[in-house]
Amino acid sequence: METAACLSKAAPLGPNEQEIARRFKRHTETALTLASQPARPCQPPLPPSYQLLDDVELDVRLTRARALLGRRVVVLGHHYQRDEIIKFADFRGDSFQLARQAASRRDAEFIVFCGVHFMAESADLLSGPEQQVILPNLEAGCSMADMAQLEAVDECWQAVSSLGGSSILPVTYINSSADVKAFCGAHGGAVCTSANASAVLSWALDHGERVLFLPDEHLGRNTARRLGLDPAAVVLWDPAEPQGGIDAGEPRRARLILWKGYCSVHMRFTTAQIAKARECQPGVSVVVHPECRSEVVLAADAVGSTEFIAKTIREAPAGSQWAVGTEVQFVNRLAKEHPDKQVSCLDPVVCPCSSMYRIHPSYLLWVLERLLADEVVNRIVVPTAVAKWARIALDRMLAIT
Repeated sequence: METAACLSKAAPLGPNEQEIARRFKRHTETALTLASQPARPCQPPLPPSYQLLDDVELDVRLTRARALLGRRVVVLGHHYQRDEIIKFADFRGDSFQLARQAASRRDAEFIVFCGVHFMAESADLLSGPEQQVILPNLEAGCSMADMAQLEAVDECWQAVSSLGGSSILPVTYINSSADVKAFCGAHGGAVCTSANASAVLSWALDHGERVLFLPDEHLGRNTARRLGLDPAAVVLWDPAEPQGGIDAGEPRRARLILWKGYCSVHMRFTTAQIAKARECQPGVSVVVHPECRSEVVLAADAVGSTEFIAKTIREAPAGSQWAVGTEVQFVNRLAKEHPDKQVSCLDPVVCPCSSMYRIHPSYLLWVLERLLADEVVNRIVVPTAVAKWARIALDRMLAIT
């Protein structure tokens, strides 16, 4: 993978790159916007023959298709997927971990990503040029990623940049579209994950007078608190409101500008649920994801990424009790895999990630059997101009962490 020389030191853009990046300042005149991907296509209905399959036949045919395709295909299953999908995955993990694992399988012609759209884009960015990435159901998007559209991000950037100052750096959570990642790369910024958000945000604050963090306000706010940033130096930009819904002087005083975005699953968790869990299970430990609200994070015993939560439960002593604030499919799988511990979802009205749930086994079977018929369906391709800058943003993250 190509990496600009300056990235080895995790430095901001060099002079030549600054000149190129200036062309991104106005979205109607930039190569990024001209090369942006078209609107995400809709998933056509599955052929009726797939819609009518029962669970047993699905399992038999999926097993057969995986065996016939062999190492030509690598199947990735995000932690939030249902067990019927995870069963056929070569790797399981969080979004970035899976994208990197896909990149390690250069012998695979096809990467079938059982996740959501931005994850498949990341796999396309990190995989080899000869590999093809497939998303079984094109309707599997991410509402958080969709909250930060490129044009709205650019409008925010123009407004904040007009305030003057030495520099502003954008940092985007990996739960974002490829063109938003490219925007960050072109402006000297980086991508982050929930696991390395502290390191990336710390780097950005060291290199910029202000930082624009998007699209998850809660991950940004929780990370800022962890770094000891003064809450008065943090403001929230709401793209649905004129001028972000903030006073003109606020961005000038701010060190961190948060984008108003969130994960609908992690917004379900509350401090009342934590209090109830402690009341019903004396001695229970609470671990939550940093996409939860700040008050939930502060009330929990531990906070961390999906991988952190898995590691915490795995290494916990037998007999320990855990209430977990993240997606229920993942929590239920942890409970099954660690029967010596009591593991339950913090939310009593359990709700799976609806986007992840759109990857039904029938969709997986459909794309695999089309490959057996030498037909590639639902391929995800990031345009070249977008991919170049998005890779730079990802590479910069890797250089930082």
